[in-house]
Amino acid sequence: MKKKPTSTKSKTDFARLDKMKDEDIDYSDAPAITPEMFAKSVVRRGLKPRTKTQLTLRVDSDVLEWYKKQGRGYQTKINMLLRAYMQEHQR
Repeated sequence: MKKKPTSTKSKTDFARLDKMKDEDIDYSDAPAITPEMFAKSVVRRGLKPRTKTQLTLRVDSDVLEWYKKQGRGYQTKINMLLRAYMQEHQR
């Protein structure tokens, strides 16, 4: 039994989506993202590495201890959260 060839053409109406305003989007079937959900989010893998700069940063000791308790990669998690915050505010 042969498989039918799959179409690579998108069925999304991008022209209609481009004309939509933020207030026209129906979020009724999507839950609001809480700070707790954001903190537990998964880091996307496969992104191109970026050059990093070493710096001294003062943070509250309880915040740092919480991140350290998350295990290896806590500095990367902090960086990813800072990047997400930056990108959201660049819009």
